[in-house]
Amino acid sequence: MSLMISVSGIRGIVGESLTPKNLTAFATAFASWTIRQHPEKTARIVLGRDTRPTGKAISDLVSSTLLLCGCHVIDLGITTTPTVEIAVAAEQADAGLIITASHNPVPWNALKMLNHLGEFLNAEEVAHLLDIAEKEHFIIAPWDAIGTISSKNGYDDYHIDQVLQLPCINPSSIAREKFKVLVDCVEGAGFSIVPKLCKRLGIKSIVQVACGGTGLFPRNPEPVEENLSGTIAALQESGCDFALVVDPDVDRLALLCEDGSLFGEEYTLVACADFYLKHKPGAVANNLSSSRALRDIANRYGVACYSAKVGEANVSEVMKEKHAVIGGEGNGGVILPELHYGRDALVGIALLIQAFTLWRTSNPGGSLSQFRKTFPDYFMSKQKIVLGQGERDLLGKIFTDIALHYHDAQANRLDGLKLDFADSWVHLRPSNTEPIVRIYAEAPSKERAEKLAFELKLDIATRCSGNKKHE
Repeated sequence: MSLMISVSGIRGIVGESLTPKNLTAFATAFASWTIRQHPEKTARIVLGRDTRPTGKAISDLVSSTLLLCGCHVIDLGITTTPTVEIAVAAEQADAGLIITASHNPVPWNALKMLNHLGEFLNAEEVAHLLDIAEKEHFIIAPWDAIGTISSKNGYDDYHIDQVLQLPCINPSSIAREKFKVLVDCVEGAGFSIVPKLCKRLGIKSIVQVACGGTGLFPRNPEPVEENLSGTIAALQESGCDFALVVDPDVDRLALLCEDGSLFGEEYTLVACADFYLKHKPGAVANNLSSSRALRDIANRYGVACYSAKVGEANVSEVMKEKHAVIGGEGNGGVILPELHYGRDALVGIALLIQAFTLWRTSNPGGSLSQFRKTFPDYFMSKQKIVLGQGERDLLGKIFTDIALHYHDAQANRLDGLKLDFADSWVHLRPSNTEPIVRIYAEAPSKERAEKLAFELKLDIATRCSGNKKHE
């Protein structure tokens, strides 16, 4: 497995693709890039990590590298990705680094890189950083100008305070519902902050699952259906009203209803937007692979819905351009500009519980599964096709031919190819890091979504074969 490089940073398996050599090289490049952005002063970089066993060693290596480049490091220790994003802005720092591989398994780790706004670097900034790394245009401090390091431990509480200060959040109304909630933090960075947030939101009883902070994930940490059977069983045994599930760095939120059914990670953003637009009308945004349900909600409120290329940085860019008041991605990531331009499961938790609380004022004692039924219902199928040698080069022509073939669909070539039909859509997107095409399809029924996804998967495979025969 080679090192994965994207707008969110570098990622790989520790000891294989993620080595001390490339960690040092990228940390040096990042420090050099940051110093060049702010040459008039000592660069200040906020550093945080999730709970993975490799996190402390990598943090020590990275922080030492930053110091030797002349940077001042503000070390938050174990904390969430959105907390680091907030801390960069609060500290008026020049950049941020988070040591986390997000939803990847324990052997993985990564460096997520933030600019002075606490936001992921854009494509142009990443290209500049990679150029520094490749050409080794490093800035190294002389012996008498190396940086310093300070530790700060209060940003979890600061983050929670910022969430609770949102005008639309009312803990006293939540407390009246006397919710009993299960929290699954998969032994990740949310192990302390998520239960603490729930308590301060007014949740009466909290059942904690995998909240020891060991970093040894008891299951695949991505919060999707196939990985949550144990959490579902624990929920049903506990008698809780619902369950909150976050990924290891707490930028994604999934919910389980009281009956063990999934609320649906696509519907985290949908429910949050439906609630938030009652308080602050405005445009909304998601990515091209996210549910059409958000557009339906936008239509309900008479506001615009914009779609960006896949990737948090791309969604944030569109949100700024279109002045969207809420947005995110269909993987359970909610972005609320009122707080900051990053996916934040803590914001998602507060908005969703408050939304459920508001709905229960008209539906006393109603369940989360009943609340879920108030939203437009779509079904999604996610497939992929592995590309053979040289087949990636054929995709441009293949996508053009497919768009012409499906003349009854509106074609969008912003990010691969998205075909919008009257009652469904399919998105064909080449991976930036693997030789695959991801195929996402959505329709009013599961059967229709799966049929559409498999139809396009077969179409791509057939056209790849056909094009190779004519070469």
